[in-house]
Amino acid sequence: MKELPSPTFALSPVQLPRGSLHRPSPAPIVQTGIEVGWAKHLDEVREAQKLRFDVFAGEMGARLSTPLAGHDVDLFDDYCEHLLVRDVATRQVVGTYRVLTPTQAERAGSTYSDTEFDLTRLRGLRDRMVELGRSCVHPAHRHGGVIMALWGALTEFMVRNQLDTMIGCASIPMLHNGVVSGDVAASIWHQLRQTHLAPIEHHVLPRLALPVDALEQQLSVEPPALIKGYLRLGAKVLGAPAWDPDFNTADLPMMMRIADMPARYRKHFLGAV
Repeated sequence: MKELPSPTFALSPVQLPRGSLHRPSPAPIVQTGIEVGWAKHLDEVREAQKLRFDVFAGEMGARLSTPLAGHDVDLFDDYCEHLLVRDVATRQVVGTYRVLTPTQAERAGSTYSDTEFDLTRLRGLRDRMVELGRSCVHPAHRHGGVIMALWGALTEFMVRNQLDTMIGCASIPMLHNGVVSGDVAASIWHQLRQTHLAPIEHHVLPRLALPVDALEQQLSVEPPALIKGYLRLGAKVLGAPAWDPDFNTADLPMMMRIADMPARYRKHFLGAV
């Protein structure tokens, strides 16, 4: 098993020069029953991609174009850091995030979010902005512990590397009560634009907009658990959702800044107020 270069991992055949990030902690963070760490081998990245495929294609019905059967692989993976949560007893990867740093986004030519939204208004933030993506958790482990473990490692990573802004596309499934519809997403957007909308200078525009004005916006529904978690951490919604037909989702553009994180979470994740 070939160990990949650290602290950022050149997975593509063309050994791309990587960013000068501080080395991740040498030992994984262990909590009760789970272990959190950064992928150091291609085999570990493949485990994350397998989990992603099972969740996105198996559960959500996403139509994935992938060069490796049974794995969710795209062109951004080669440029990303991959954060893994393992079940200590089984060693199975049960949660994952991928992180695209500013240097690597420049080398990739864009972020994934750029393909779904016009991010022109965020150009002044890019030097210290990372993109989070492909978040998923195994269905048997969807409890607060896994998500909090992921966020603890992400927050430490951000602070250590003097990065202060995180963006990403938070997905809302289009399948509701057995019917594919955008009504749930439109209703969630209607709620959040009133309570969690970012300042206008950070608004972004979807490239393929969900037609929210033509959909039901008054359904009594709650945002997915991951979005509610982001909001508790101080995240803001940057604009109306995009429609992702391949993943069968409506994607909300979201941003979280370390400075906006409530003090109790900064203390929990970083040990300081």
